[in-house]
Amino acid sequence: MDDRKPPPPPKGAGRAGRKLWNSIVKDLDLDLDTHEELLLVQAVRCADRLDSMAAELENAPLTLRNARGDEVAHPLLVESRQQSILLSRLLASLRLPSGLQDDDMDRPQRRGASRRPYGFRVVS
Repeated sequence: MDDRKPPPPPKGAGRAGRKLWNSIVKDLDLDLDTHEELLLVQAVRCADRLDSMAAELENAPLTLRNARGDEVAHPLLVESRQQSILLSRLLASLRLPSGLQDDDMDRPQRRGASRRPYGFRVVS
């Protein structure tokens, strides 16, 4: 039985970042090294940026005219795509299990990360 309380989200985390943080630390027994904690914090910030950009893009046009008059993709749309790729890579490098089934823990993900996959938090 593990009576340790999961760590709170980083200060300044927005709604999307807190949701991501809580979904990860709630069920997984994280014994993070400093570099892994930094990766998770960056993932939280990235999720918040994506949430903010999505809100900005909600009523914005998908294309704009640049200084030369060419129609180009909205800069926030381009940056949103880049942030999505970054978030995916940050989460992959943490080697989190892909589901909450026991079968998944027998088959660790083979993503170039720093250490073993995390186990599930024991709650009673």
